[in-house]
Amino acid sequence: MLDDLQKRAHILLQPAQFGDVKSRSVDNALHLLVFLNLIAVTLDSVNSIRGSYGYFFDIFELISVAIFTLDLFVRIWTAPLEYSNKDETNFRSRIRYLLSFGGIIDVVSILPFYLQAIFPGADLRVLRALRLFRVLKLSTYNSALNDLIQAILEERKSFYAAVYIFLVVFVIASSLIYYAEHKVHPNGFQSIPDAMYWALITLTTVGYGDVTPVTAMGKIIAALAAISGVVVMALLTGIVATAFAAHMDQKKQFFEAQVREALRDGKIDQDEHKFLDELRRHFGMSKKQAEKLIRDVERRS
Repeated sequence: MLDDLQKRAHILLQPAQFGDVKSRSVDNALHLLVFLNLIAVTLDSVNSIRGSYGYFFDIFELISVAIFTLDLFVRIWTAPLEYSNKDETNFRSRIRYLLSFGGIIDVVSILPFYLQAIFPGADLRVLRALRLFRVLKLSTYNSALNDLIQAILEERKSFYAAVYIFLVVFVIASSLIYYAEHKVHPNGFQSIPDAMYWALITLTTVGYGDVTPVTAMGKIIAALAAISGVVVMALLTGIVATAFAAHMDQKKQFFEAQVREALRDGKIDQDEHKFLDELRRHFGMSKKQAEKLIRDVERRS
């Protein structure tokens, strides 16, 4: 019985699978809680609002931490179902979860509360800002974020190559601008690490203008860095966009295949309509998109 409870808890805390209403309800509830936390943390930083409603913010934080703590312990308990293999113990599986991206976010999101409770007199304002990291918990439940991450992973070799090119250009631009500017512009380019700030702002095409080259050579380097930044950022954006579009196209093809299956008898009955609507919502498609796909398949049939 305990094993069945563990399996069910594991399923409930995973992104909802198609047709799993209970798991989807848990996902939606945790989504809402994360968004409310972001609003509460933001408003809590306003002194006038904090002075009037601080008690309610504290109660809401207590309830949120209790839910997130329960979520963390259940995930630790069910980690062997997610991470274990034949050569791994339950303990090692749970450590793997705690060291994973999701596990770290789950711990960091509740850490400020417990540190504040353990050290009530300490100034932990910086740590309290870590509560904003709760927004990253959405990546666990949000299918769109998972789709984006999956798309990047599928094209990781191209993505890593583009990141490598960016890092090479970043280091070269930082070094060249330092040697060109540090003698005449010591405040802005005191060292190569200081020059990296300028290089990052220039390559990402932000261009604050707070630090600018003054020598002819420095201006030439800046122009080349700006052009290189546009090219590299366009390359990164293109890789991510293409991978995401391909991933979404796979979902579209699967949906069309299900529509063709439903049309084998010449029409889509009520149960098949319900199935396709659930599939549409699972894939994050709008009704208009789904209806257009169904019409297209009907015309081709």
